[in-house]
Amino acid sequence: MTRKILIVEDDAATAAYLAKGLGEAGFSVQESADGRDGLFLASEGIFDALIVDRMLPGLDGLAMLGALRAANIRTPALILSALGTVDDRVKGLRAGADDYLTKPFSFAELLARVEALLRRAEGNAAEVQTTRLTVGDLEIDLLARSVTRQGRAILLGAREFNLLEFLARHAGQVVTRTMMLEKIWNYHFDPGSNVVDVHIGRLRRKLEEGFASPILHTVRGAGYRLALDT
Repeated sequence: MTRKILIVEDDAATAAYLAKGLGEAGFSVQESADGRDGLFLASEGIFDALIVDRMLPGLDGLAMLGALRAANIRTPALILSALGTVDDRVKGLRAGADDYLTKPFSFAELLARVEALLRRAEGNAAEVQTTRLTVGDLEIDLLARSVTRQGRAILLGAREFNLLEFLARHAGQVVTRTMMLEKIWNYHFDPGSNVVDVHIGRLRRKLEEGFASPILHTVRGAGYRLALDT
């Protein structure tokens, strides 16, 4: 299935360059040179990803994305902008962008970022479809946000539940501290604290106290693994 990309860019040369490259990469591309028109098109929800210039006539890129997110339209979006300070990027991401790339840019990097957005969206869609996770004798109901082990209810805080869900989605695999920091705390840097280990410790006590078999294992020098080893 051909994926559809909406480019909202008022610089005609840049828009044409993007459209040509994305077309050659196998995407179906539609263009808009105005923020209000871009918002109208994106609101249809038919695109797989958006590439949005920040400074647009009619409605700027941040306002456009803010309106989309307020309307609960979650199409992955990459902001393309000449404004590249940390503050600019933070504003873009907080407005609802999923990624931010500054001009001038390499088309190869832009294409890689778009592909990454699409992969992430596909992963999120698959996650949404799952309502129950099972790891050995551990049952996680994602809708009720409840956990049982051997039929006994285990009460978890919100952060502990999110952490357990993430581990369960990678059951049997090593989940690193960096992966958990990014997914659960939305950190993309090392905070220099033991926040992961502290939460893992609490979670492990709740999952294992009163049960004969451990289920949350430390993988020395790497991270943690959720599995009921037999």
